[in-house]
Amino acid sequence: MTKKLWQASSYIIKKSNLYDFENYLSKKFKKKFNHNYKNLLDWSIKNSPDFWSAFWDFSKISGVKGKKKIKKSKIFFKNLFLPGTKLNFGENLLSKNNSEKALTFISENGFREEKSWKQLNLNTSKLVKFFKNIKIEKGDRIAAYMPNCIETVEAFIASSSIGAIWSSCSPDFGTNGLVERFSQISPKVLFITDHYFYNGKKINIIKRLPKILKLIPTIKNIIIVNYPGKKLLRFNQKFKSQKIFKWNEIMKNYPKKIKFDNFDFESELAILYSSGTTGKPKCICHRTGGVLIQHKKEHQLHCDIKEGDNVLYFTTCGWMMWNWLVSVLASKASIVLFDGFPMYKRNDLLLRIVKKENITLFGVSAKYIDTLRKCEPNLKFKFKLNKLKTICSTGSPLSNDGFKYVYQNIKKNVHLASISGGTDIVSCFVLGNLYQSVKLGEIQNKGLALDVDIFDDKGNSLRNTKGELVCKNPFPSMPLKFWNDKNDIKFKNAYFSRFKNIWHHGDYAEVKKTGGFIIHGRSDTTLNPGGVRLGTAEIYSEVEKFDEIKESIVVGQSWDNDVRIILFVVMNNNFELTANLALKIKLRIKNNTSPRHVPSKIIVVKDIPRTKSGKIVELAVKNTIEGTKLGNKEALLNPKVLDYFKNLKELNY
Repeated sequence: MTKKLWQASSYIIKKSNLYDFENYLSKKFKKKFNHNYKNLLDWSIKNSPDFWSAFWDFSKISGVKGKKKIKKSKIFFKNLFLPGTKLNFGENLLSKNNSEKALTFISENGFREEKSWKQLNLNTSKLVKFFKNIKIEKGDRIAAYMPNCIETVEAFIASSSIGAIWSSCSPDFGTNGLVERFSQISPKVLFITDHYFYNGKKINIIKRLPKILKLIPTIKNIIIVNYPGKKLLRFNQKFKSQKIFKWNEIMKNYPKKIKFDNFDFESELAILYSSGTTGKPKCICHRTGGVLIQHKKEHQLHCDIKEGDNVLYFTTCGWMMWNWLVSVLASKASIVLFDGFPMYKRNDLLLRIVKKENITLFGVSAKYIDTLRKCEPNLKFKFKLNKLKTICSTGSPLSNDGFKYVYQNIKKNVHLASISGGTDIVSCFVLGNLYQSVKLGEIQNKGLALDVDIFDDKGNSLRNTKGELVCKNPFPSMPLKFWNDKNDIKFKNAYFSRFKNIWHHGDYAEVKKTGGFIIHGRSDTTLNPGGVRLGTAEIYSEVEKFDEIKESIVVGQSWDNDVRIILFVVMNNNFELTANLALKIKLRIKNNTSPRHVPSKIIVVKDIPRTKSGKIVELAVKNTIEGTKLGNKEALLNPKVLDYFKNLKELNY
């Protein structure tokens, strides 16, 4: 039996949004669900148009709902939910207009500021007026090269309020990485910070502007924003074809009350980007209504976010979780924006903030939890986190030890929701709920109204066996299209080439008898020794238990007409990889997974390549050791570390 780590009390369940929604459905459709998640899930999948229509009403989305629930199509992604519906995304995020706190910004150096709903509305209206003055219209692209601060949120809400299309990259993207993305979408406006901080280092961004403008000539209006709490860096350069504005000057303007126009449910909201590790980043265009209704569903029904809650998700503006975090405002909850290194001067910096800010939902990457576990193995409930109801973990699979660490060191009575989805759907396929218990190592279940399954290569459903994660029914937050993708050729190839008219997500996963899910990593980086597919997550789970090892990356190397497993490790300070330690690692992997998982080689490297959102990039390492040309080094946060993997003698025998 899988170990149960936590179960919501009957009091928590009866006070939850999920409980209220179930009662709402019961009255509306005269059906009993008996407070059973499987019953609710099965009904929502079989009746997904009814589900989405009912949830629109229940969650009180602002807009005009169309009369039909779905416009059906034989083509999976051409199914349209709530056709004829019109809404304004920005109006839905400006869900209050009073003196209560809406946003808090905290930088790694301790600078803190907060803004009320009234101030958020006011500043957004100033930006809307500014956009109209410079002739920005519906469908124009507005780009942001910004830290995770309040100004970025205000610019996004203003962009969505006028029907423009938003796209953001965090400052840790280099100039080339930024240009690769934004040049594809031809933005007219660029928001750019002057500098930012990471782990105590001040990094100048504004000096990159001339090169950006030279390579993206469509940008005609630049808004320079000073880093919060700091003076604006001096920048006096002028350009012939572009106008420079300063944020503080725009904020001095007298605003007009925003007149919110309603836009189609299917209208473009934002463009996000694939990691770009296999080629030029794909520009994934998301739709207004689908993103809003899916985010509100996840926030309210799966994470139990309520009015007055205070949500902190550690993210940058270059990761989809930033979009997910900002949408929390639509549920009348406030958000906390942290910018910088999450362990600056203190390993427990974020937990201190959770306590001080009375955070109710704390979101981090699985990597953060595992790093904290190694840095602070005996935290033992150091902080009284009385307001904390939910901890979300995403970005990569959360290890069993990560699950245990949360309940043994951070908080006992908390809903630990491991979640998984992606930039492709800017939301989740599998995540938590309060009706079911939290079990060791498992994501609790599918998202409501999503017919998620695991397929073998022939398209047969699997249980207790690893396979491909798919979704068998359409859903509102499917991306609208890829930008500049004529006839949807790249789009169809990305999601629908593997299984006919079935969404293929690219995750290697497993569904247990409990209904819980385990993600084993990306399916394009699965290992195939002897033709047997193995997930990398199982190996990481065992290697991370060694105090001697800081982190690791595992790949399959083509060898002798087969594939052999190579494990690269980064050692913690004062440790070295001895023959005895290597043997211990191999034995633990063998005993706790299988003999097939045991690496043929264990090799020490100084660092590991990552994407901008912190995910390790196995494919880049595999291509490097096999001498295959890399698709796009600019997608990596630290491309120089790939040099550590070149010309390794150990890989030649």
